Amino acid sequence: MLESRFSRLNQYRCMWVLVFFDLPTETRSERKAATRFRKQLLDDGFGMFQFSIYSRFCASRENAAVHIKRTKNNLPKKGKVAVMQITDKQFGMIELFHGQKETLPEIPDQQLELF
Repeated sequence: MLESRFSRLNQYRCMWVLVFFDLPTETRSERKAATRFRKQLLDDGFGMFQFSIYSRFCASRENAAVHIKRTKNNLPKKGKVAVMQITDKQFGMIELFHGQKETLPEIPDQQLELF
């Protein structure tokens, strides 16, 4: 029973939902709408991936569909919002860089053996 439960959670069935947005913040009402949208994403279990990108792990496509529907129901009137879902396997292949270029590892010098 326990084994079949975990076999259902595999990297091709589990999904990541990513929400990308660019919302206007010129006026007080636009800032309020943008803040409300971000708060609703956080309340629905999304986490900030980058400033305008939020992500959420979902155990299945059906669960991802529920969260996508909630996001669509909370769309602000102005701005651009994109929703993308990818498998856990695809998300696992992401390359992240924090403030530096990727550097190749140094090749160690050949060591001299005396014995």
